[in-house]
Amino acid sequence: MKKIWLSPPHISGNELQKIQQVFQENWIAPVGPQIGEFEAKISSFLGGQNRHVVALNSGTSALHLALKLLNIGSGDVVICQSLSFAASVNPVLYEGATPVFVDSEKETYNLSPVYLEEAITSQIKKGKKPKAIIAVHIYGMPYKVDEIHRISAKYEIPIIEDAAEAMGSRYSNRACGSFGDLALFSFNGNKIITTSAGGALVCQDDIQKNKAIFWATQSKENEDFYLHKEIGYNYRMSNVLAAIGLSQIDVLEERTKKKRDIQQFYASFLNDIDGFQMFDECSSEYKSNHWLSIVEMDKEKLQISALDLMRLLAKKNIESRRIWKPLHTQPVFAEFDFYGNTVAETIFENGLCLPSGTAMTSADLNFIKTEILAAIKND
Repeated sequence: MKKIWLSPPHISGNELQKIQQVFQENWIAPVGPQIGEFEAKISSFLGGQNRHVVALNSGTSALHLALKLLNIGSGDVVICQSLSFAASVNPVLYEGATPVFVDSEKETYNLSPVYLEEAITSQIKKGKKPKAIIAVHIYGMPYKVDEIHRISAKYEIPIIEDAAEAMGSRYSNRACGSFGDLALFSFNGNKIITTSAGGALVCQDDIQKNKAIFWATQSKENEDFYLHKEIGYNYRMSNVLAAIGLSQIDVLEERTKKKRDIQQFYASFLNDIDGFQMFDECSSEYKSNHWLSIVEMDKEKLQISALDLMRLLAKKNIESRRIWKPLHTQPVFAEFDFYGNTVAETIFENGLCLPSGTAMTSADLNFIKTEILAAIKND
């Protein structure tokens, strides 16, 4: 039986040509012209001005360097979104800083402005004013940009915009990844466009960009021998992967449209069933890339849970997945402060990520629909 994956890579068809060019020119290294070209294309997509891009080997690396650019270190407090993947927080611990977790609001699943401000004022009272806010566009849905940035400005706390899942998403017709003091993307194999592994850091000027590249290439000083005055990292993107990115970014708009079409396909039948509700934009200002299509399920009405449906679909070779488990409930982060209620936990309990691969056919989607409806009926 054919396997339908959750969000597999989808090649454009031009990747091999780009890679062959790299091999012919022997740029098989973490330097080369394709890296610069890929960075320029991302910058152009974001609007160009004050969008200085550094191509790296992962979104996690980008977040780590963003924290370093903000001089985050031991004992500093960083506000983090609980409903997210662990990579949104791990680099905070790399630098010896302390994450403080904030609950979501229901409309976008992202940082609650109410609990964000509560967390900030509470930490200030403790003598620990946060040094940064990591704001995530979860599953490609833009966070409440106006409210979050208003709070950021009020307390003079910079925002690191985690757009790892949000390439192609927009808020007020402005690209996600262009709002934060610093921002990042992921090009992991499951993202809307991919370089197989990779990410990017978005800086505000060349000073930040050059410093990030310096750290990302082992902090080598400009000497005729290897001299190191700072700790560095092996974070730069390979030129081969950048070549893949060049062909992928050319189809970003096409992939975004397909993701949105898939979400609307699910909504066309699930929203008509009492107990299902697709996760969708709360107003016309938001335009999600719908990296993953999310449905919330009312177990009492449907007599089937998100976990039950996931397991039934798996028997039909259809991959689905639970929502991110809130980080404040993860054992590794249990010691850190949390501000909020149970919004993120409820989303985790009731939500399910449905297959959203852009290479899916109409037959694939109709098969998934048939199996979802059968699962409800059989239960």
